[in-house]
Amino acid sequence: MIKFSNGFMSPIGQTNCASNSFLSHAVKGINGFAESGLAMKKEFGPDYAGIDDPDFVPKYRARCHCGAVQYEVCADPVDAKLCHCLNCQKLHGAPMQWAAIFHKRDVRMTAGIEHLKFFNSECQRHERILPCKVSCGSCGTLIADEGRRMWLAFPSLFDFGAAANVPPAFRPTCHIFYGLRAIDMNDDLPKWSGHKNHSVRL
Repeated sequence: MIKFSNGFMSPIGQTNCASNSFLSHAVKGINGFAESGLAMKKEFGPDYAGIDDPDFVPKYRARCHCGAVQYEVCADPVDAKLCHCLNCQKLHGAPMQWAAIFHKRDVRMTAGIEHLKFFNSECQRHERILPCKVSCGSCGTLIADEGRRMWLAFPSLFDFGAAANVPPAFRPTCHIFYGLRAIDMNDDLPKWSGHKNHSVRL
């Protein structure tokens, strides 16, 4: 998927697969991680909160199906959307993707960085070329979409106690790429042909 300047992802456009890599931060190592002085089992990258950050106060916690990969966020998402693009339908095996969007600085990995797998659908490469899908290599759970500036989390991975307890900030505000929908949605949410506020409202 392609990410626009606003930090969100799009299924159309072109990615410079040679230059738009995690190499922009450091030399790429095994499985797309950077070989640097950081302890790779603790640090996910320079844009994210560190495990020892004293100012980071966890607000919500998420984990994959098997529990190998776990992370925390310290703030509410800036938005939440339902994406109907074809990439999301195919990669999730579902009619749409529900994503809650966070600034990377509000996210920190707490377990399982060594289990993470990456896939860039535009380049068809299993590398951390942003934007990309992030998944658990142990159970296959899709963890998030990692954009260049934003972390698109999947709310079903968070522990809210029960479905009825999903915080209002995680509830979708709109449908995007609704013209590509697999099923009609009978709700009152705005439906956009592309990105919210950057396309035609249907």
